Amino acid sequence: MKAIRRFSVRPVLPARIAPLGDLAMNLRWSWHPPLRDLFESINPERWASVGADPVALLSATTVEELDALAADDAFVARVEEAKQGLDRYLSDDRWYQQWSAEQGDAGAPSAIAYFSPEYGIAAALPQYSGGLGILAGDHLKSASDIGVPIVGVGLFYKTGYFRQSFNRDGWQQEDYPVLDPDGLPLSLLREEDGTPCTIVLHLPGGRELRAQVWRAQVGRVPLLLLDSDVTGNDDAARAVTERLYGGGGEQRLQQEMLLGIGGVRALRLWSRLTGAPTPDVYHSNEGHAGFLAVERISELVTSAGLSFDEALEAVRAATVFTTHTPVPAGIDRFERRLIEIYFGGDLAPAGVPLDRLLALGAETYDGGDASVFNMAVLGLRIAQRANGVSKLHGVVSRDMFDGLWPGFDADEVPITSITNGVHGPTWVDRKVYELADRHSDTVNIDTTVLDSTDSWKAMADLPRDEVWATKRELREQLVQEARARMRASWIKRGASSAELGWTDQILDPDILTIGFARRVPTYKRLTLMLRDPARLKKLLLDPERPIQIVIAGKSHPADETGKQLIQQMIKFTDDPEVRHRIAFLPNYDIAMAQHLYPGCDVWLNNPLRPFEASGTSGMKAALNGALNLSILDGWWDEWFDGNNGWAIPTADGVEDPERRDDIEANALYDLIENQVAPRFYDVDEDKLPQNWLAMVMHTVSTLGPKVRASRMVREYTERLYVPAARSGWAMSHDDHAGARDLAAYGTKVKAAWSKVSVDHVESSGLGDSPEIGETLHVNAYVSLDGLDPADVEVQVAHGRTNHRGDELHDVTTLPLQFEESYEQGRHKFSGELVLKTSGAFGYTVRIVPKHAGIATPASLGLVATA
Repeated sequence: MKAIRRFSVRPVLPARIAPLGDLAMNLRWSWHPPLRDLFESINPERWASVGADPVALLSATTVEELDALAADDAFVARVEEAKQGLDRYLSDDRWYQQWSAEQGDAGAPSAIAYFSPEYGIAAALPQYSGGLGILAGDHLKSASDIGVPIVGVGLFYKTGYFRQSFNRDGWQQEDYPVLDPDGLPLSLLREEDGTPCTIVLHLPGGRELRAQVWRAQVGRVPLLLLDSDVTGNDDAARAVTERLYGGGGEQRLQQEMLLGIGGVRALRLWSRLTGAPTPDVYHSNEGHAGFLAVERISELVTSAGLSFDEALEAVRAATVFTTHTPVPAGIDRFERRLIEIYFGGDLAPAGVPLDRLLALGAETYDGGDASVFNMAVLGLRIAQRANGVSKLHGVVSRDMFDGLWPGFDADEVPITSITNGVHGPTWVDRKVYELADRHSDTVNIDTTVLDSTDSWKAMADLPRDEVWATKRELREQLVQEARARMRASWIKRGASSAELGWTDQILDPDILTIGFARRVPTYKRLTLMLRDPARLKKLLLDPERPIQIVIAGKSHPADETGKQLIQQMIKFTDDPEVRHRIAFLPNYDIAMAQHLYPGCDVWLNNPLRPFEASGTSGMKAALNGALNLSILDGWWDEWFDGNNGWAIPTADGVEDPERRDDIEANALYDLIENQVAPRFYDVDEDKLPQNWLAMVMHTVSTLGPKVRASRMVREYTERLYVPAARSGWAMSHDDHAGARDLAAYGTKVKAAWSKVSVDHVESSGLGDSPEIGETLHVNAYVSLDGLDPADVEVQVAHGRTNHRGDELHDVTTLPLQFEESYEQGRHKFSGELVLKTSGAFGYTVRIVPKHAGIATPASLGLVATA
C-alpha cells in the first residue's frame, strides 16, 4: 500500500556528537575526504546504500546506534576535530581576504550575488541537468575555497531533472522521483516567530505565485533556492518549480520570473534575517535570471526616486552577464504577447514601463524577430560587463550578438571571455591525491593545496610506474562500477538475473579505455563513432590493440531526435559481438562521473565546431591523467598543444552535413587506429608505455594550473566583479549622482548623434613609400551638433588591410586630442601615429561617446565614421 503523506524525520543527535548535524548540513563534505571518512565510519554498508549522503545516513541511524557513537570517546574526538576543521575553513582568511586588503581605498565587493537556474553541487542534491549546473556548482565551491564572498540564488526543483533508464528497445525512459527537502542538506528560512519566509509574485488573472526559500550551505557560500510548492499556491503555481526545464513557455517564463525577481527579493530577505551585506555585484549565469534587473530597477525607482533610465544605468553598472550559448536555438525566447500579459497593465512593476522592458529584450537587428522577447539580449542590455566561456566562444558570441552594436566591428563588441574551469577537489579521484601525497616530500607537491599552480606542475615528477599502476586501479574502479550499473540497467529493461552473467565480464582494466559522456543534443554528435560500424567493431575487437568505450548521456525529455540517437547507440552496444567492449551507462550524474573521468585513458569529444561553448568534462578527465581526443572547440581550441592529446581534424567549409560527418568520423578512426592505440600499447621491458606516460605527465602538469575553477573565479573577481562593484559604487555615490549624470549624458548624446559626423580628414608626414618608424600626422574636422568636445572621443582606428579590399583587421585605436572649435559646432582634433608594423596598412577616423561611467566605447552602440 502507498502512504497518503511522505516526509522525513531528522534525528536528534546526542550532545556529544551534535556537531555531526552541522557537518552534514554543510556541503563541504562532498569535496573533503576526511569528512566523508568520518561519516562512512559510522556504518560503511549503510553509507554506500544511501549514496554517500550524510543527512540520509544520520536519518537511517537508530537512536541506540547514535547513543553508542556518543559513548565512543575516540569517535567523539574525531567529530570535535572535524568540527574545528570546518570552523577554521569557514573563518580563516583565504585568497580573497588577502587580495582585497591589498586594494586599499579602491575597495572590493563585500558580497556578490550569483544567479543560475541549476546547480550541480553533489549527487545528494540533484538540482542540475548538465554542464551549466555543474559549472555553477564548481563556481560556488571554488569561491568558497578561495574566500570570494558569493551568495548563490536558484530554484528548488521538487523532482530535479529526471532519472534516466531504458526500455527493452533502448528507448530513454524518464522517472521523476519526488525529493523531500527535509531529507536533504537544506534549511528553511524562517521569520523570528518560526514561520517560513514567503516571497510573492503577482500573476495574470489575480493569481499569486508564492515561494519559500531553502538555504544550502556550500562551504562558506550560502545558496538560496526558491520553492513554489507551498500552501497558498494553486496547483499550477505549485508546479512552477516541480521540474528543471519542465513545462511549456508560460511555465518557463514563471520560473525565470521567480529566479530573477524572486531571487532579488530572497537576497533582501537573507540580508534582513542575517545582517548579510547587500550584494555589490549581480552575476546572471545565462539569460534565465535576466528579470533580476526588473526588480532592481523597480527598487531604485521607488526607493531612491530615480527615473527608469537612471535606475537602468545603476543596475547595468553592477551587473555581469555570462553567456554559455553558441547557437541562437539555445536561447530562451518568449512571445512578446506573454511579456505584455505578465508585465503590463496592473502587473507592471513600479517604475518599469512595459514599452521600456520590451525594448530591453527586443531583437532589433538584422534577422531579428519582432514578435519575441530574447533573454540573452536582455542579459546583454542589463549588464555593463559580459563574457563567453572560452576564447573561441568569446569570438562566436561577439559575432552572434554584433547586431546589438551596429557600426562596430565584431571584435569590438563588449563581450570578453573567461574560460571555464573545474573544481579539482570534487573531480580528482582520491587515488590521485594519495599518489601525490606518497611523494610530496620528494617531488615538492603540497597536497593540502593541490589546487595551486606549483603543485600541479610538480606532478610531472611522480614515478611513472606508480602513475601507471594508479591508472590501472582507476580503470578497475570504473569497470566494477560499469558492471554494476549495466546489470541494474538490464534488469530494469526486463532481463532476468539468470541471463545476465555476461555483465560480470564486460570491460577489462587492462584495455585502452575511451570515455564519452555529455548531454545529447544533435550538435554533440553522440553517434559520430557509428558512421562506419564495421570499422568501429574492428577497433573494439583488435586482437593486439583493442579499445573499449564507456558512454553516458541524457537527452532532454522533449527531444525526440536526441532519444533516437541514444537508441541507435544502445542498439549497437547491445550487440553480443561487442557488448563486452562498449557500454552505455544510464543516468549520467555526478556520482557516475566521479568514477568515469578517472577511469578513462582518453576523453572523446566530437561536437560540430564551433558549437561547444566550452565543455568541462575533458578538463576533469585530464586532471585524472586522461588524454583528450577532441575537435578543436571550446576550451580545447585554446589549450591543445600537440602533446596533451589529439585534435580531430574538422571539415570546415564542407556544407553537406553527411559528408562532413563522414570526413570527421574517418579522421577519428584514423587517429585511434594509427596514433592513440599504438602509443598506449607500446611498452618497454618493464611493461610501461613510456611515450604514453610522457603525454600523461605533461598533460597533468600543464593543464592542471589552467583548468582549475579557482583560476576561473579569480579571473571573474579581478576582471569582472571588482570593476562592476566599483562602477556600481560610482553610480550610487552621493544619492546616485553618477547614475543621474550618466543617464542625462546618454539622453543628450543619443538625441544629437544623428548629426554627429566626421567632415574632413587631413594627413601628412609620410613619404611615398612609408617605413616602420615614420609618423603619420592626422587632423580631423568634426561636427558635434551642440555636443561638447569632452563628450566624445575622436579616434584614429588603424590596422592591417587585405589585398582584396580596404577592410581593417587587427584594429587598434589612437585617441586624437582636441585642438580648437569653429562656428556651427565644428571642431578640430589632432594626433600623431607612429608606424610599427609592415605590410598592408590602413586607417580611418571615427567618433564615439566618451564618459567616465561607460565601460567601453561601444557601450551605447553609437559611432560615427569618416
